[in-house]
Amino acid sequence: MPEEQAFCVFVKIMYDYGLRDLYRNNFEDLHCKFFQLEKLMQEQLPDLHSHFSDLNLEAHMYASQWFLTLFTAKFPLCMVFHIIDLLLCEGMNIIFHVALALLKTSKEDLLQADFEGALKFFRVQLPKRYRAEENARRLMEQACNIKVPTKKLKKYEREYQTMRESQLQQEDPMDRYKRENRRLQEASMRLEQENDDLAHELVTSKIALRNDLDQAEDKADVLNKELLLTKQKLVETEEEKRKQEEETAQLKEVFRKQLEKAESEIKKTTAIIAEYKQICSQLSTRLEKQQAASKDELEVVKGKVMACKHCSEIFSKEGALKVPAVSTDNKGIEIDDEKDALKKQLREMELELAQTKLQLVEAKCKIQELEHQRGALMNEIQAAKNSWFSKTLNSIKTATGTQASAQPQPPLPPREGST
Repeated sequence: MPEEQAFCVFVKIMYDYGLRDLYRNNFEDLHCKFFQLEKLMQEQLPDLHSHFSDLNLEAHMYASQWFLTLFTAKFPLCMVFHIIDLLLCEGMNIIFHVALALLKTSKEDLLQADFEGALKFFRVQLPKRYRAEENARRLMEQACNIKVPTKKLKKYEREYQTMRESQLQQEDPMDRYKRENRRLQEASMRLEQENDDLAHELVTSKIALRNDLDQAEDKADVLNKELLLTKQKLVETEEEKRKQEEETAQLKEVFRKQLEKAESEIKKTTAIIAEYKQICSQLSTRLEKQQAASKDELEVVKGKVMACKHCSEIFSKEGALKVPAVSTDNKGIEIDDEKDALKKQLREMELELAQTKLQLVEAKCKIQELEHQRGALMNEIQAAKNSWFSKTLNSIKTATGTQASAQPQPPLPPREGST
């Protein structure tokens, strides 16, 4: 696991599972564990306990690393992993289970060994036996099946305490007082050292706090100055914003008037264009009617000419003039007069037609000019709208950006008529 988690688990094992108590008070709790283990051996392995007693082989000679290092000093990790798992689940009593399982599985070898052989067996041969994972698994199964009642362990612990008290009472009072005095002196020295450390830490903390306080005061002065400058900038920004809002309102009023004026001009122009279109339509209709009337009159004249015996000899059906071979003076004069009258009437009709066409062309030119003026006015109005909108938006953005850079403020409600 990661380093920090491993350290947290280590702290838990030391404090919550009681492993730290094995190292305190001259290993008193560790000797209590040895006493409990020997009592369990006497109950469950009496022959092996008797053999160890004959050899003067005590539990602290072979089991100290089992309790202090949780079997990690000599045994393979595949076995240690199982032991630590059971320790985290069941507590410190699992060490007695594993120790009794080791002694039971090695009972025959230990009964045949002497003092040196037994120590060598615990130090070398026993850890090698469980390098194979299968052997370690069988050992853990056997350890889980061994019964170690908690009541008996409590009972053995009380017996150990009683034995220690009796040993202390049998001891020379002077030696006991000297040992107690030495222990108290060590405790006093440790407490004095701790007191010195705490005093040094207190002084260092006061100095650090004073320095931090001075820095905080300096920083507060700087921040107060910045706050005053920020407030001044804020007032200036608000004044500028107010002026810009007034200018914006004036611009909006000017553009509104210009827009109304332009719209009225557009309406007038539209009315004029419609009127000219109506006039052109009337002129076109009148021209068509005049052309039709002229054509009818021409057909009537042709009919009358063709009905006249004298005129029919002069004009053909298509209107072409026939030149007679022989004519009298009177007939020639009459024909010339009538011909002149018809030509004059025809010229008048052509002149009137030309004037009508000219009026029609002028009306169309006037309509095109008005259309052009209308398009120019619409472009100017659109450009004025875009310019006003961009100026208003830029002024609002500038005011908002200046205010935001000075100090964040809550958004203002929109004014009436603003876009």
